[in-house]
Amino acid sequence: MSVIDVHRPHSLDKEHAREAAETLAKDLSQQFDVNYQWEGDVLKFKRSGVKGQLNLSHADLHIHLELGMMLRPFKSRIEQEIHSQLDQIIKV
Repeated sequence: MSVIDVHRPHSLDKEHAREAAETLAKDLSQQFDVNYQWEGDVLKFKRSGVKGQLNLSHADLHIHLELGMMLRPFKSRIEQEIHSQLDQIIKV
């Protein structure tokens, strides 16, 4: 199993941080066919071959994804896309 683990500090209020996380989730959903849903302040991701979550705190977004064998070759592309999206939607 291959893991993507990204921490990104932010200075957004809770509402804007949640909007940023939702924007990221929508983009990843479209690009990589990932389903997601909110459970409180945790955004759960799932599809065949990948599962993970985004934890939202007052100062940090923490994304943890576990990629199965089939998606392992796409790890760097997925991680790059996460960083790219976070760069666009979060300004510290």
